Amino acid sequence: MLKSEILEKLSKKHRNLDLQDIETIFNIFIKKLVNSLKDSQNIEIRGFGTLSKKINKEKYVRNPKTNERLFKEKSYKLHFKIGKNLHKKLNYSRDTQTLNES
Repeated sequence: MLKSEILEKLSKKHRNLDLQDIETIFNIFIKKLVNSLKDSQNIEIRGFGTLSKKINKEKYVRNPKTNERLFKEKSYKLHFKIGKNLHKKLNYSRDTQTLNES
């Protein structure tokens, strides 16, 4: 789903707000998420999941084409742990479709 599609759905649901206002609120929300992750804070959205920042340690890696040994600096990756409610909704919808097809 694209950002424009999310904003469009939100504008249909909240007709009392302008599209610009919805976009501003959405941008503030995304900035808050990014800043929290930069500060090494976990983000928990109940029923949806948890976002956290994980460290990829610095290490030596090998270029498979040239077999050259390179040093890779530490970096960060985003880790998402799915919430129970979202997990149930995703799995039950698939299970019920499979049962209905047979």
